[in-house]
Amino acid sequence: MYKKSKIEKWKIPLYKIHNDKEDINSVSRVIRRGSDWALGPEIENFEKMLADYVGTRYCLSFNSGTSALHSALLVTGVRQGHHVIVPSFSFIATANSVLMVNAKPSFVDIEEDTLGIDPKTITTSISKKTKVILPIHYAGLPCKIIKIKQIAQENKITLIEDAAESLGSKIKNRMVGTFGDLAVFSFASNKVITTGEGGAITTNSRKIYEKLKLIRSHGRMDIQNYFSTNLQPEYVTLGFNWRMSSITAALALTQLNKIEKLINLRRKKAKYLSERLGKFKQIIVPHEPPNYRHVYQLYSIRLTNSKKRDKLMNFLSSKGIMSKVFFYPIHQSSYYKKLGFANTKNLEQTKAISKEILTLPMYPGLEKENLDYIIDSVKEFTELENLE
Repeated sequence: MYKKSKIEKWKIPLYKIHNDKEDINSVSRVIRRGSDWALGPEIENFEKMLADYVGTRYCLSFNSGTSALHSALLVTGVRQGHHVIVPSFSFIATANSVLMVNAKPSFVDIEEDTLGIDPKTITTSISKKTKVILPIHYAGLPCKIIKIKQIAQENKITLIEDAAESLGSKIKNRMVGTFGDLAVFSFASNKVITTGEGGAITTNSRKIYEKLKLIRSHGRMDIQNYFSTNLQPEYVTLGFNWRMSSITAALALTQLNKIEKLINLRRKKAKYLSERLGKFKQIIVPHEPPNYRHVYQLYSIRLTNSKKRDKLMNFLSSKGIMSKVFFYPIHQSSYYKKLGFANTKNLEQTKAISKEILTLPMYPGLEKENLDYIIDSVKEFTELENLE
């Protein structure tokens, strides 16, 4: 079976970063001024712009989505003895962040409509130890967050949205990032807008906002710019160095400024793929429920014949097309098996879907000829495997 080597270049990679002169010029301006590469004005400007875009009162930037997740759990008081409800169908950072605060992840199953947490599985998993519900919005599509929010409120449990993949997605006119007590975003390389690495938290709580400022910057009360004053700093709690740099924030500003353009390009290309790949009986294309907006951070198909999924991935590799599985179940990873999660029950959908899912290339710069090449390659595979 053909497998792409690590050193080979892909004819069509899984993603390409969209950049332009505005991105380059904004970063260059910060570099050329020779000061304030940390705690520069770009950081607050970006935070205000992102809060306005999402529709929350407050936003804080971080150096990664993972540090933002860690901070979100710290600020809500999660600690040893607490349980946090999470999906096993997610990037491992979702569950790892729970372990980072010495709490226990309580894995629940997902549903087929959005590939997010199934609200029905939450109620039976809630105990006196449950402190937080932490759903993800998979691949750029909101999960059933309205129902999940209702459950959280009824049980007086904090709701944190892991919206790392879904900036710009919404239900009706309400953006992801506004449903929970707070929400976490990522700007890693393959996201809708990217700064290479980076993250943010949005919230409507002033109390959470003020605490997060301390957590991300050594527990220091930054009344003035630390690097521009000789006054003695005031450290009032334990904190970390999780700030976003001014250079990163400058890039984030110009990326965010064109987010709707990038989303529209993704949606257009996803529609083209779905209209054609959806004709193959054994392929399930991404679903967009009524009143939902999918931003297609990932374009993930499912093969109804799960035994053929890996074959398709390898076949596409032989054509120079990169594809990838997002995600394998966290509870079945080597580390979580060692922790005793291997036999977690009632995750049937998670196990089944993780065997069927395959992410195809998706980025704003995909040309029609690239899309047609992907479609033709999938068609060739279905004919060879008698899957039409």
